[in-house]
Amino acid sequence: MSQEEVHQRSFYQGDGLHAHDQIVILVSRWNAEITQALLKGAKQVLASTGVPDICITIKEVPGTFELPLGASWALEHLQPDAVICLGCVIQGETRHFDFICDSVAQGIQRVALDYQKPVIFGILTTQNQAQAMERAGGKIGNKGEEAAVAALEMLDLRRGLSSR
Repeated sequence: MSQEEVHQRSFYQGDGLHAHDQIVILVSRWNAEITQALLKGAKQVLASTGVPDICITIKEVPGTFELPLGASWALEHLQPDAVICLGCVIQGETRHFDFICDSVAQGIQRVALDYQKPVIFGILTTQNQAQAMERAGGKIGNKGEEAAVAALEMLDLRRGLSSR
């Protein structure tokens, strides 16, 4: 993958009208070296597109498995425009990896559909630590940036559809 392809995935191409959007970022504490790098990337994208710090709420959850419930609670109590879920699950020697990844993906999708708001899957599911690092600011880019772009583009889509 070329650097240009990596850049294109994390480059926001929307209208940039996000100064009043409330964004919650949920970050797993498990694999913190990775998830903090994802958080840094997400915050950089939001700042560069005009989302002020006061409109960004960052909350930690113990692990990736807790992200769907955290997203549900955030939407219920904080009523943000979008939630970005950041986590990292690295393959081990057991099937635990598969159960966690499947449950989290389905849970995040369910929360998004239940609340009709963007709940973004910014979860790395890698075979090893090196792959995770490559996707958390390394040579393959930063999936935290991509998650923030996805949140903004979904907000743009909703606005575009509701203005018709």
